Amino acid sequence: MERIVRAIESAAELPLYQEQVLSWAPEIAAFDPGPIGALMGYDFHLGSDGPQLIEVNTNAGGAFLNVLLARAQKRCCNPSEQSAATNQMLDRFEEAVFDMFKQEWQRQSTVAMPNRIAIVDNNPKSQFMFLEFQLACQLLQAKGIDTVILDPSELDYVDGALMAHGQKIDMVYNRLVDFTFEKPDHALLKRAYLEGAVVVTPNPHVHAMLANKRNLTLLSDSQTLRAWGLNETAVGYLERSIPKTRIVSRDDAAELWRTRRDLFFKPVSGYGSKGVYRGSKLTRRVFENILDEDYIAQTFVPATERSMKVDDTVTTRKIDIRLYTYGGQLLLPAARIYQGQATNFRTAGGGFAPVFQV
Repeated sequence: MERIVRAIESAAELPLYQEQVLSWAPEIAAFDPGPIGALMGYDFHLGSDGPQLIEVNTNAGGAFLNVLLARAQKRCCNPSEQSAATNQMLDRFEEAVFDMFKQEWQRQSTVAMPNRIAIVDNNPKSQFMFLEFQLACQLLQAKGIDTVILDPSELDYVDGALMAHGQKIDMVYNRLVDFTFEKPDHALLKRAYLEGAVVVTPNPHVHAMLANKRNLTLLSDSQTLRAWGLNETAVGYLERSIPKTRIVSRDDAAELWRTRRDLFFKPVSGYGSKGVYRGSKLTRRVFENILDEDYIAQTFVPATERSMKVDDTVTTRKIDIRLYTYGGQLLLPAARIYQGQATNFRTAGGGFAPVFQV
């Protein structure tokens, strides 16, 4: 999975790849101030032929919660069963995250360190991951950086500085799902970002390069990647691990309907499994709606199942694996356990789970 991540990020550095993805991204994505994206998330199913990439996320949630969960689990297990790599990741997580934010800052700024970081999301206290925001805040504050959690409405832009409650914000850890800052409530953040008044990570350029779902049509096209200059080793990893993906078009409606049982449909601008459909469960009415929207169709890869006990009853649950990375390097792996056609946090006995190398 780590090699697949590095292959994807190598592809994203190709000039012709960048030209193509920017052609379908909003105008703001062309602005590249330097940061490469804090806490990227790469989601995999563990297929019989090896790991299969399902999605790439620029605002992947859960890392700060998962490191605590893994440490708690580690105390219950025989330490000899866990690899040195697992122990090193858990022991170094805070330092690695601090280094990540420092590097993101220094990719855009000549000043050594930011004075204040804001973790920004809409109505953060109501967010499912609010506890994670608090954990991230504590980690950065322990490293000597003043860190606050803010709603975009608390931001102001005064004399070329992004402000909140009278204090200057140097850097934004962006947890918004408005990836291009198009909503009116995000106008001041957008202006400050485009004028270089604040360092934002992850930012719209990173999302366009790596997480726009249309990009999967390129990453699953080995012939094009070869022609664009991607080395054969990287092409091989992507060829084996990225399900064939195509942009849904009404011109292909008959073929898509005929092959729907082998496909999974996702909205291009969706997040959090909203609006996704397994082709085998599609009704004709929903299919017609999909044809009218911006969707991709991805070859369906079934999730791995694991046996587990829920209330003393042995049952099965689906799992996927998420790698949290920075600059192509692994920070932490985690799993999500669920039922249904897409990951969720409503399944009894489901949710996040630690991953150990043994």
